[in-house]
Amino acid sequence: MLRFGTAGLRGPLQDGPDGMNVTTVTRATAGLVEWLRGRCLGGGAVVVGRDARHGSAEFATATAEIFAAAGFPVTLLPGPLPTPVVAYAVRELGAVAGVQITASHNPATDNGYKVYLDGGSQLLAPADTEIEKCIDAVTEPVARTPVTPADDDIVQRYLNRVSSLPSVLGGAGARAAIRIALTPLHGVGGQLVVQALAAAGFTDVHVVEEQFEPDPDFPTVAFPNPEEPGATDLLLALAVRVGADVAIAVDPDADRCAVGIPLPDNTWRMLRGDETGVLLGDCVLRTAPPDALVATTIVSSRLLSKLAPARGARYAETLTGFKWLARAGDGLVYAYEEAIGHCVDPAAVRDKDGISAAVLTADLVARLKAAGRTLTDQLDDYALEFGLHSTDQVSLRLDSAAAAADGVARLRANPPDQIAGEPVKYTDQLQVRGRMRTDALVFEGSGARVVIRPSGTEPKLKCYLEVVTPVAAPAELPAARTTAGQHLSALRDYCRGL
Repeated sequence: MLRFGTAGLRGPLQDGPDGMNVTTVTRATAGLVEWLRGRCLGGGAVVVGRDARHGSAEFATATAEIFAAAGFPVTLLPGPLPTPVVAYAVRELGAVAGVQITASHNPATDNGYKVYLDGGSQLLAPADTEIEKCIDAVTEPVARTPVTPADDDIVQRYLNRVSSLPSVLGGAGARAAIRIALTPLHGVGGQLVVQALAAAGFTDVHVVEEQFEPDPDFPTVAFPNPEEPGATDLLLALAVRVGADVAIAVDPDADRCAVGIPLPDNTWRMLRGDETGVLLGDCVLRTAPPDALVATTIVSSRLLSKLAPARGARYAETLTGFKWLARAGDGLVYAYEEAIGHCVDPAAVRDKDGISAAVLTADLVARLKAAGRTLTDQLDDYALEFGLHSTDQVSLRLDSAAAAADGVARLRANPPDQIAGEPVKYTDQLQVRGRMRTDALVFEGSGARVVIRPSGTEPKLKCYLEVVTPVAAPAELPAARTTAGQHLSALRDYCRGL
């Protein structure tokens, strides 16, 4: 049977208990109903949303109708909408739970069932295994009561909140007019991102027409993930063609945001999630209260851990996933994970949100342009202040999740004492006590760090690489980048040979 992993169920669209289908969704919802009742939350409000994948409309309807038949007031969102809207609605409406039918950036053959609990945070252990037990106990036919979809009031409230972020987080200061190239990668975020940008004052937006309307087959990309090679080719071609100041891609359910920037030679590149992460984190901290908290994960760059104290903020580190990051601690004002997930407004959305990240990115580019500067200039400043932090990732796609876990187990049984010629210290996160215990291996040398773990959502073995190179003056940056690139290349070769 499909089991609860990262915040819920995710798997291929197929018949049987190992696939996403109406029977699986029905049993999952009935189990969730009983789990909520067992915690005296029966009859509490529930939010149900969906993306535009194959099966999503049918799965969302079944979910809403089962909750309604069980006596829960249900807000069934009107049509296919981004995942962050559900996270927002659960928190805004004081719901006891929310379900979004989505497989995020997985292939077109997949779908999923993502669960939010009260406060709008993702499902977290041990609730996942407790709900599984309730699902296993479902034996009777499950009743359903028709549900009328809600109007767009909660969507408009979400848009109002997102569009206000530049004035709240960006602070006072001049802003230049900018041109934006945008793609939602055939997902459900296109219209909402354009509307949010326009409401925030960014109306010069050019979209990748071939990828703008929702299409569950994702015909122009091999994998609908902005991080995958080739996924943003059409976006960057559009950026060059229209002379954009910044390129923005959101993934199919719009909870992730990737950013592309122009280079001095008129070419473009996509920023890594760690680069966007520190840029937005610094932006939020400019207007944050004293002793605010920012957070990232064990697989992300160490740069935020250096920037935070320099800006008078606290720093926390969690396991991968926003089910952990959203619970990083009191006073949280910003969190990110290197997989292009950014939470810039945790008071409203306790999860990654590609739409709010896109709006804040546009505002940052506009403020820098007014000062005659770019995102590249800002990143160079960080290199001079904290050292050049260069990151990369190697993802080895395998036949199954079990194969990825086996790969980590083999490495655990025979860990190297050096990687790419550099001596390393080894930490097995399975031997760590408390909330930081997970199936991951961390190797650290004097100037490099490698984290290896199985993916929580896909059949992949993932390797996260970071090289830190001291830089004393601007003139040293080109040589530092060359040195860092060579070091990263050696680390990539090692990981590809695993």
